[in-house]
Amino acid sequence: MSSALKNAVKRKTHKERSQPSDRRKFGLLEKKKDYLQRARDFHKKENEIQNLRRKAEQRNPDEFYFAMERKRTKGGVTAGSVTEANKYSQQELRFMKSQDASYLALKAQTEMKKVDRLRSQLQFIGAAAPRQHVVFVDDQAAVQSFSAEQHFDTPNELLTRSFNRPRTAQLQEPDTLTKHNWQQADRKRAAAYRELQQRNDRQNNLLRMAGSMDMEKAVMGKGRKRKLQPSETGDSQDRVFRWKQVRQK
Repeated sequence: MSSALKNAVKRKTHKERSQPSDRRKFGLLEKKKDYLQRARDFHKKENEIQNLRRKAEQRNPDEFYFAMERKRTKGGVTAGSVTEANKYSQQELRFMKSQDASYLALKAQTEMKKVDRLRSQLQFIGAAAPRQHVVFVDDQAAVQSFSAEQHFDTPNELLTRSFNRPRTAQLQEPDTLTKHNWQQADRKRAAAYRELQQRNDRQNNLLRMAGSMDMEKAVMGKGRKRKLQPSETGDSQDRVFRWKQVRQK
């Protein structure tokens, strides 16, 4: 009889013995494999307890290991190492730094878009330097009799404004903004400029941190390198490394 035909022959189905009905309250009937698993687990825990008890009995109170300098105890129990410098491998650290650098670059890109939008709204041009308006006249007598209020046709309180400066006739109209509204608009404009400066600083900080992480990732990579001294970098405060030139195949 071939093996295929032998396996095709119908055989008797052997069923495992179940728990008797009068012992159903004790749960499933334990088989030999269940007993072996339970017994091995029990003996394993028993041996561990015996080993710990033996170590406690044979412990020398004056023993010292140099690893104790990097560890601490709490209530007589070791709480772990103070530093976790070796918790991750070099590959894991490089991967985490690359992820952090990518996140910082993404946030810097987001801040740059917000800065560009604020600049377009505020017409930001460099720093907030004092503005000047040059007016040309014919002779010295006109210089002596020159009046900025009459020339620009605006009150003296609004002469310092370089944008949206209304004329006197416009201020006399009933729908013209009041002084309180002008001051409120100035406060909003100043707050917008402060926000622009803060976001610009944040963008620069994010780019600097991302560059620093990229440098650390490159230093952790392969290749012989050395850190240049300040005399070699022109007394620069930034860290500069030089890699050994490798001939490309």
